[in-house]
This record gives sequence, C-alpha cells and structure tokens, in this order.
Amino acid sequence: MRFKIAVPALVIGVLLMLVGIAQLTFLSPSETVTASVPAGTESGPVTVIDAGAKEPGADDVDITVRSEGTFTLAVGRASDVDAWVGDAAHLRVTGIEEDGLQTTFTDGEQTVPDPSGSDLWTSEETAEGSVTHRWLDPADGDWSILLASDGENPAPTNVSITWPNDETTVWAVPLIVIGALIVLIGIALFFRKPKRERRPTVEGSRAHQRALEARNKQGRKGGAQFSVAVVVMGLTASGLSAAHATTSEPSPSPATSEPSPSPATSEPSPSPATSEPSPSPATSEPSPSPAAEETGDQPPVVLESQLERILASVATVVAEGDAAADADLLAPRTAEAALALRTANYAVRADASEIPEPTPVAAEPILTTMISSDPSWPRTVVALTQSEDNPVPQALVLVQADPRSNYQLSAAIQMLPGTTFPSSEGSAGVAQVPLDNAPGLAYAPQTAMNAIADFLSEPDGDNADTFEENSFAEAITSFQSDVVADPDNDSADITFVHASEPDYTHALATGDGGAMVFGYLNHTYSSVPRGSRDSIDLDGTVYESLTGETSTDEGIDVRYGEAVMMYIPTEESGERVRVVGAAQQLLSAELR
Repeated sequence: MRFKIAVPALVIGVLLMLVGIAQLTFLSPSETVTASVPAGTESGPVTVIDAGAKEPGADDVDITVRSEGTFTLAVGRASDVDAWVGDAAHLRVTGIEEDGLQTTFTDGEQTVPDPSGSDLWTSEETAEGSVTHRWLDPADGDWSILLASDGENPAPTNVSITWPNDETTVWAVPLIVIGALIVLIGIALFFRKPKRERRPTVEGSRAHQRALEARNKQGRKGGAQFSVAVVVMGLTASGLSAAHATTSEPSPSPATSEPSPSPATSEPSPSPATSEPSPSPATSEPSPSPAAEETGDQPPVVLESQLERILASVATVVAEGDAAADADLLAPRTAEAALALRTANYAVRADASEIPEPTPVAAEPILTTMISSDPSWPRTVVALTQSEDNPVPQALVLVQADPRSNYQLSAAIQMLPGTTFPSSEGSAGVAQVPLDNAPGLAYAPQTAMNAIADFLSEPDGDNADTFEENSFAEAITSFQSDVVADPDNDSADITFVHASEPDYTHALATGDGGAMVFGYLNHTYSSVPRGSRDSIDLDGTVYESLTGETSTDEGIDVRYGEAVMMYIPTEESGERVRVVGAAQQLLSAELR
C-alpha cells in the first residue's frame, strides 16, 4: 500500500519542483520592457518626449536615442519645453501603446535655434550616434525631454524607452518548496516499516483447549441446575441490559443537544449600531478644498542647480568683459542697467583713468534668493551674493526675455549700510508684482520709481516724506546742494534732473506682503553760463578728460546712471519706502 502512495508523491513533487525552477529560468519573463517609436515616423527639427510616455510608478526608466549625427538631449519642465518649441514642427511622444510608443506630429516652422546651452534646461547631454539617458525627474511636477540636432536638420526619431517589467513569477518559489516537501514525504513512505499482527502461541492454544474441555465436563455433571441457572442468568442479564439502557447517557438529538449559537444567544457580532464609530465628516480631519488645491503655489521658474549654473555663466562673461574693457563681450549675458553702466565705465575709463573699475560680479556664495514663480515671460530672478572681492553684498537681478533667450544680468546693485534684504522663502517661488497696479502696496512699483526720481530732483517737493533716510539719497542731495551753494558757480544755471527708465523696472513680492523693486534712473546734471561773458571752468576735473576742454561758454551736460533697489511696504503698515541698495556710474560728459 505504501508504494502506491510513495511513487505518485515522488513524481508529483519532482514535477512541481521542475515547474518552479522553469519559471525562475527559461520560462521567467524579461526583467525589462522596451517600447519604441515606430519606424518611418515623420520628423521635424524637434522631438519632444512627454511625461505621459513614462510608465506610471516606474523609477528606473531609460531612454535610448540613436541618430546619425550629433544631437542634444535636454530635460526641462513640460511647460518650459512647450514654450521653447513654440510653433516649430515637432514629433511628440505622448504615451505607450501595446505595439510601441504613441506619437503625434505637428507641422510648423522647419528650423529652430540650437537648444544646447539654454537656461531652461535642468540638464542636457550632447551625444553623437547614440545615448542612453536615465529618466529621473529633477523635482515635483511634469517634466519633458527635448531632442534636437542643430535646429536645421531633423531631430532624432529613433527613440526607445525601457522600464522594469512588473510581471513576476510569484508561484515559482512556492512550487519548489511544496514539491520538495512532497518528495520528502514520498521518500519517507519508502522506508517506513509496516506493523505486524500479534497471533497466539502453540502453548497458549493448548491451554485454552484444556480449559474448554474441563468446563464441558463440569456442565454435564450439573444437568438441570445449570439450565435453570442459565435461565435466571439470562433474565438477570436482560434486566441489567434494560437498566443499562435506561440509565445510559442520552445521545445527542435536536431536542436534547446543547443549544447552538443563534442570533438571539450568540455573542453579538459587530453591526452598524454596536461597531466602533468610523470617522464621519463631522469628526474626520478636514481635507483641502478643491479651491485650495487649485490655487497651490507655483514652483520656482529655476531650480537651485539651474541658478548656480546661470550665475556662473553670467559671472564668467562679465569678468571677461571687465578684463578686456570690451562691451561687446558683455552682450550674451548683460542687458538694461547692467549693460548701460558697464559700457559707460569702459568708455569713461578709456579717457579718464581715475574712474574706478566696476564692482566684480560674484556668482557665489549665494546668500539668499528671490525666484519668480510666474511661468510667463519675461521672468525675473534675484540672487544676493558676496565674495571676497565685494565689500558689501550685491543683488544680481537676472531677467529672461523669452523662452529661447538666456537670462541676462539686468542690474548689479550693492546694498547700502544698515539695510536688510528679505529672507529667502526656501525652494518656493515668489510672485512677480505688476508695475503699475499693485493693490495692497503703499505704492505701485513704477510709481515708487517715479517718486524716488522726483525726490532726488526736488528733495523738498511732494515726495519729501515718501522715503526713509538712506545714505544713497543723502549723498546725491548733499552733492547737489553743495554744487548749487558753491560761490564759484554763481555765474551758472545748474539743474539736476532724475528720470526713471520704466523698461528697466522689475518687482517681486516679499513674504510679508510688500515688494522689492529694482529700477534705473537717468540723472542729468546741467551747468549753463548765465551771461554771454560767463563760462564753465572744467580745468582739472574729470570733465576735462572726457571733453578735452578746460572750459565751455555754452555749457555742459553730465549724465549719470543710477541703479536703485527699494522695499515697498504694505499700504496698511503706514511705513515709508526704504531704499535698500544703489549703484551709480558716470556715463558721459558732453559740451553743448
């Protein structure tokens, strides 16, 4: 009997083990799954891989791109990539289908600028032939990948995406274990010895026979007595049997059995009335409202790594321009006030060596930042830095005009003594403030710039009480009053006019509801002789170096550029505007 069980057990166990081993070896599914763009897909100057092409929940995703020439692979926020692509013709990889990657083609412009080196990208690779890129999102949000050659030739379309295979052989190990157990049972049955039946011995049988013969002989001697006794014993046995039957333990029956649990007598099972109270809308934690979710903070337009890279590039370009005193070298990375002041400095120093060089631009260390979260353009980013070459911290105002342009240094403004800069909000972005209409502020940003220009032109005018005392305004107004009060200037009509340049004004919101404003003033200092015989003496001044004349009978116009940084408080605070930083540069001196 044991062999009939052992043999099938061994066979079944071995088969189960073989099936389990097969699932772990040659029958196991591939560790990865790969989907590719179908061959012959139409191409344009740009290929975009959307976030939807990434397998949901997959972390180890690789993108393999093959091309005949050199190409760029760049990673950026989905909205930034779309803005850079604009109206260009492009292939878009949008998702994964059963037979490959899903794509759409949009017709449009056949050429685009070379995307390599764009400040929009968090990372980029330049490859020739092929490249495999591990698709990792740099931060929260939707991220896309842009592929392009040089902007004129077609972008690569031979794209494959590989991700881990979720299909697993969950029964492989259990089958091996169960099969091994069954094999062990089968082996044990082979070696188990069967139990032998116990039989009486010869001597025992003979003794039993002699006892029977003796009992029969005694029975024959008893005769009738034995018969009566048997009858009596039979009755007695019957009575005993009856008594035994009436006094035995009752067998279980539906009428006499132990009561089984019923809804009336069993332990109460949990019910809506007796169960533990579940969280209800009145007692549960409040969840964010749809409005709160929809109005969540926008992410900053650049990540910390991007900003560091941008600042390094800006500082390098500015240093090269300063070293060569060549404004043309500044063009890729400077604009507005920064370009105007440095261009003037180079020109003025060429004729007047006593003019100091501009303050160096420091890329690091970064003390704090203000990064716009407005996804539209132009974008504004501010970094406060101070290196060993900077006596005081300087605010570097960076502006990106459009998606295909890089950030340029709009202004480099040194902080004034005794002032403070708003603390950083960490990784959160800040809002860009409208320049002409900013409810809640004491002044709109452009209104504040016009006010500081008016105050510097007429210190006792309408804006005399608009600003807190500061060293910049004190220096400017003191110089102007001293020049007018100088007896040597009695024969000249002297005027000082400060005017704001609206195109150079930028404003970002602060955490307390106020705003930081960065602007630029054109300052014109004019001196004109009053009488026909009067003249303006230029001898020994920097103006002589710039004009080449020791005096003028017609007059002179001296122009300065002034970059200004101010803090505008909230309207309800009742505080005055604070000038936080400034930078001034002599631009030119021209004879009339």
